[in-house]
Amino acid sequence: MTEQAHLLTDYNNRRERVKNRLGTELFVATEDTVELLKLVIETGDIVCLEGNNQKQADFLAACLCQIDPRELNNLHLVQSSLVLDEHIELFRRGIAKKLDFAFSGPQARPLFEAVSDELVEIGAIHTYLELYGRYFVDLTPRVAMVVADACDEQGNLYTGSNTEDTPVITEATNFKNGIVIAQVREKREQLERVDIPADWVDYIVVTNEPYHHQALFTRDPAKITNLQVLMGMMVIKGIYAEYNLQSLNHGLGFATAAIELLLPTYGAQLPLPENCCSQWVLNPHPTLIPAIEAGIVKKVYPFGGEVGTDNYVQARPDIFPTDSNCLMRSGRCNAHIAGLYGIDCFTGATLQIDKYGNSSTAIKGMIAGFGGAPNLGSTPPGRRHMTGSYMQAGKFHHDNYFGRKLVVQVTPTMSEKKQIPVFRDKLDAYELYESGYFDVPPIMIDSDQVTHIVTEQGIAYLDRCCSRGERMAAIQAVAGDTEIGQRERKAETKKLRRQGKVKTADDLSIDPAQISTELLAAHDLTELKEISGGLYQPPDYLL
Repeated sequence: MTEQAHLLTDYNNRRERVKNRLGTELFVATEDTVELLKLVIETGDIVCLEGNNQKQADFLAACLCQIDPRELNNLHLVQSSLVLDEHIELFRRGIAKKLDFAFSGPQARPLFEAVSDELVEIGAIHTYLELYGRYFVDLTPRVAMVVADACDEQGNLYTGSNTEDTPVITEATNFKNGIVIAQVREKREQLERVDIPADWVDYIVVTNEPYHHQALFTRDPAKITNLQVLMGMMVIKGIYAEYNLQSLNHGLGFATAAIELLLPTYGAQLPLPENCCSQWVLNPHPTLIPAIEAGIVKKVYPFGGEVGTDNYVQARPDIFPTDSNCLMRSGRCNAHIAGLYGIDCFTGATLQIDKYGNSSTAIKGMIAGFGGAPNLGSTPPGRRHMTGSYMQAGKFHHDNYFGRKLVVQVTPTMSEKKQIPVFRDKLDAYELYESGYFDVPPIMIDSDQVTHIVTEQGIAYLDRCCSRGERMAAIQAVAGDTEIGQRERKAETKKLRRQGKVKTADDLSIDPAQISTELLAAHDLTELKEISGGLYQPPDYLL
């Protein structure tokens, strides 16, 4: 029997079990969902429980947790994000054992504890495209549980603005004879559009309740600090304007939110070159609204939606990808392809940086995952189209010219809240590896991919350094009062500053009197709502 024939037989057997107990209906009652999962999932299965950055199949996760681990265990979960308590509870209860994932921000501490207690075996921390690719190769789910906004009587699904991972999960599973179960908020006579065709879906559970949807990328301007404003000013003048960056991505965090809110104010004062920062691969960040309204941002392709932004997005089809009804459709896989090959700069934060410039968010006490950073924060060897900034950051090697994506790590030298040094001689990632938690040290972005490190001390232009020693000296120059910064040699730093390989705020002629949150285009979420013309509706729990 061929593999495909075996998979089809296995698929039919699982469907037959459901037919014998629950009938042949496409729609399964909520009270029968636990029984459905027991009938279609087998011990040891590879299972994808849709956990995206923002939307979660929370009802299905809770149902899976209700199964007796003596009946079902040793599942191998393959999902991009761990967000819900239930995601960790599956491992605590012994229902799941192995995990391949990309991001676990809200569950970073519980995941570390579960790994330490040997309840979780981590296959790898992936970047999103890497995990999606493996869905079609060696990590194809036997059962996938996805989530959608609505369905019709035939079983077609509408995913709304948060399409995210749903198409890639569903396609990979369905076309290898896996079972697809959809948690749906409501059934409608007619859908706005069809995002997932009915013949890709085996069973639908209509909950008539909202699913968990997190405003992951929303940052309240009121919480931005003067230090973050300083770093944002240096990024805008010393990198974005200097390289005339036109296409870019921002990671989540207050430092990048500060940059977005400075573009219409400080950026206008410089002024920014024409079309600088005009094209983005980014969720509809509320902090991007002032730059959109100022005409700086001209196009945004989103990984997912963002709570409270639907009305604003619908009113700006000139900026966001929308259908004929002006309803946005995001795509995490598409966005990461664009982020890998179509942008010239990635700017993000990290928890630790070592003396060489390697960075990681896997530290003692927290395994936060990497999300898209290893993908977005790298120069793909297959890229062949050249842009001005890509050429400016590149160099000749063996008589061939290689362009480079700008990969910017923005961080204070010490974490602002706990005053923990960010710059470390040796990353915690190596200790996690030595403890047996990972097959290799979990480095988020390799040092050779990083082109700039920005702290309150200045910018290290690593793309301009000619040797590892020079790169290390540039990092030392901006590492402040840390074990790396204490190795700084003042004479070497002076030389690097003369050569433009390190620049301080003074070198960039940044006026100290301007370094204030007053410079931000909005100072709280209510002001963002006003700038949007009342279309942005901040979630109540953030106000």
